[in-house]
Amino acid sequence: MSFFVEAVVSILLVFGGIFLLVGSIGLARLPDIYTRLHAPTKASTLGISGVLIASMVYHSFSQSTFSVNELLITLFLLITAPVAANMIAKTALHHETKAIDKTKGQELMETIKERRAPELVDERKDNTQEKNV
Repeated sequence: MSFFVEAVVSILLVFGGIFLLVGSIGLARLPDIYTRLHAPTKASTLGISGVLIASMVYHSFSQSTFSVNELLITLFLLITAPVAANMIAKTALHHETKAIDKTKGQELMETIKERRAPELVDERKDNTQEKNV
């Protein structure tokens, strides 16, 4: 393997490792669930993406074929991590988990708590009422 490929893999691994470390520290040190969501969804997603892309580059050059597995895992993580964080935040709001006083946007959390799910409309009833008229 050439020096250039080894350098790219090393840089990607260091980049990914730093972001994974920052995400792990943020998950452990941040005070409430709303601020803790930022660490694993942003820093750790970038970190694991760097490691997976480094693995993809290494395996592509060592086997002389394009490695698709790591690319698919990276894309899957980039799509699912924000969705999972959104679901965790909605669950915390639903269970009325309190945020610390320093958390910004608490007035927005109050307005979201007041929202209710839309009512389900039974289309069969609406169709029969239209036919009767």
